Amino acid sequence: MFFDNWSQILKILLTGTLAYIAIIVILRVSGKRTLAQMNAFDFIITVALGSTLATAMLSKDTPLAEGLTGLALLVLLQFLVSWTYVRLPFFARLIKSEPRLLFYQGEFKDKVLKEERIEREELLQAARNQGVLSLDEIAAIVLETNGKFSIIKNSSHPDHSTLTNVKKD
Repeated sequence: MFFDNWSQILKILLTGTLAYIAIIVILRVSGKRTLAQMNAFDFIITVALGSTLATAMLSKDTPLAEGLTGLALLVLLQFLVSWTYVRLPFFARLIKSEPRLLFYQGEFKDKVLKEERIEREELLQAARNQGVLSLDEIAAIVLETNGKFSIIKNSSHPDHSTLTNVKKD
């Protein structure tokens, strides 16, 4: 139960070390996008990479070459999707959600909060985390595509708004 044999322990140590080195090389070659803040698609790739790495390390039936091929395939697919995403706007809309306006000019957008399953208290907490004492200091709160809240403080330059690509309804 606690120990089968030394050869399996040695396999895990060797495979784990080689797979670890290989994943670092693969991720470095694939570029910064692979390691960027995660949206839903990036999260899925990260979980799949972890699962593939674990299988390569622990499965008696999966040779190292097959595990590394799986890792390389996932990173290649992520690269191809992000390459296509940048070049084809309709594809980008399929893969990534739009930022949503949750609070604007003193008003909570209750319909959007309900659709996104967010409580007002979460927005208040996000504001406090940014050192905001009063909602009067805030022009807008946006739910970003990676699930984080952006707090936009009131500005004296409204013509240069960062809200141009935010879904307002």
